[in-house]
Amino acid sequence: MKIILAIVQDKDSNRLANEFIDANIRATKLSSTGGFLKAGNSTFIVGIDDDRVDEALELIKQTCQSRKQYVSTPVTLDITMDGQVPYPVEVEVGGATVFVLPVEGFHQY
Repeated sequence: MKIILAIVQDKDSNRLANEFIDANIRATKLSSTGGFLKAGNSTFIVGIDDDRVDEALELIKQTCQSRKQYVSTPVTLDITMDGQVPYPVEVEVGGATVFVLPVEGFHQY
């Protein structure tokens, strides 16, 4: 048995949750916040048998595609940077960060 931790962008989380339901994969969805863009994410916790790990990873890969997005640079209060106006910067967002961990025990009460 394995546990999958999948951190996905909020825009992808509902579609991924529906894909898990359709595939009869049970998952717990937690709200989380990313550190880089401070944007909303969802973290899925999935306890799954070893023989279904690849199936779950493929669902995540197909559902959570990365894409380009423009974000504004933060405004600075540094006096040495007079007249600098924040401008949009293109960054890659989305996709998924996935950890697959071994499970030593599973108990359901």
